[in-house]
Amino acid sequence: MKQAKCFMICILMCGMIFCSCNKEDVNTKEKENETVRETEKEVIEDTAEGIKQEEAVDIESEKGYDLPVSDEDRVEAEQDSYRLMALLTDIYKNADKGDSSNVVLGSNTMKKMTMKIKEQGYSVINSEAYSNMENYKEVDSFLINAELGKEGSVVTYKVHPDGGIGREKYVYDGKDMFLLASNAVWDDDNKPCMTFISYARLKEWRYSDKGWFCYEMCVPEYPEVTEMVDGSCLIRIKPMSRRKRKFSKQCVQGLGYSGNNLLCSNWDENHLEKIDYNGLYEYLYWMKYKKKYNSKKYPNGIPKDKFESLIMEYLPVTSEEIQKYAFFDKKKGTYLWQRLGCFNYAPTFFGTSTPEVTNIKDNPNGTITLTVDAVCEMVLCDEAVITHELTVRFTEDGSFQYLGNKILNGGIEDIPEYQYRFVDKK
Repeated sequence: MKQAKCFMICILMCGMIFCSCNKEDVNTKEKENETVRETEKEVIEDTAEGIKQEEAVDIESEKGYDLPVSDEDRVEAEQDSYRLMALLTDIYKNADKGDSSNVVLGSNTMKKMTMKIKEQGYSVINSEAYSNMENYKEVDSFLINAELGKEGSVVTYKVHPDGGIGREKYVYDGKDMFLLASNAVWDDDNKPCMTFISYARLKEWRYSDKGWFCYEMCVPEYPEVTEMVDGSCLIRIKPMSRRKRKFSKQCVQGLGYSGNNLLCSNWDENHLEKIDYNGLYEYLYWMKYKKKYNSKKYPNGIPKDKFESLIMEYLPVTSEEIQKYAFFDKKKGTYLWQRLGCFNYAPTFFGTSTPEVTNIKDNPNGTITLTVDAVCEMVLCDEAVITHELTVRFTEDGSFQYLGNKILNGGIEDIPEYQYRFVDKK
């Protein structure tokens, strides 16, 4: 009996041990399976997150703007900018900044800054009209090579009126052109600080025969934004001559293409009726006196003698012709004038163009014919929206008269119809 009991006990113990082992094996397998499931879940989540990140990068790349800036590029932009700003500190501190909270440096100070950067061997330009790019040949070579499909990069700097320095690094990868742009300004303690660093792809670009680097950056578009974002830019690379710059500043800069039609209509000494004399007056006033016309001085109109003497100084027109072609109040003896506003002026992109003299012809009769391009950066991004010939005659004392303007190649059809300052009676 004892032996039988012992045998039974042994069987029971073995069964319990076997069951226990079986249970442990099952638990172990369940834990292993759970671990596998968790691992698979993490892999799936990581993969999904990776796909999302890749898709985000693809979307950014497709849009071409707000591209991620690498740490290396960011450090390089900051270090380069701060190094140049340090060299300009004394010039900026000693500059006349006026009493306004918004600093606007004078032309001489901007030139000093530009020349200081030039001395370091960098390609640099300032924001003033008709400025030449110093050390431009490296940029010229880069763009020519890019047109041939050769990879490369180049850095340019720009001196702004507030004394800040813009840095633009253009990178061509053999297919697309990219722009790494940054800007450094001065704080209230005359210390440099960065305002932004951005990276974007150029939607399209070209290098013109006249030496203009014309491009349009990728920017947010509708419906992402409700207002148009202008990504167009024009940069003069090849320099213009001193004589062309002189005539540009002296004869056409003060006129422009908005508010008067002296440069954007066809006229000559025998056809003076198309000129908007009432609109032209304030621009000639600025050219002669280097200050804006103060309309408060003559609230009831510009006196006949003041108006006519200034017009006749710059145009071959008589007093009788001015009274016939312009808006003249005979009873008061004054010429009408009103500032540009929503009722007499519809802004156009063409109106923002800057006239630039591209050729000078000295005529046998002593007159000079200036070939002028309308350079429009805003939206149109065209270094010659229209090209026209402006004929002038200079006198020995340096004064001059406009004798005629002719728009070439049918360009008059490509620009908005001119809107006269007052109801058209022409």
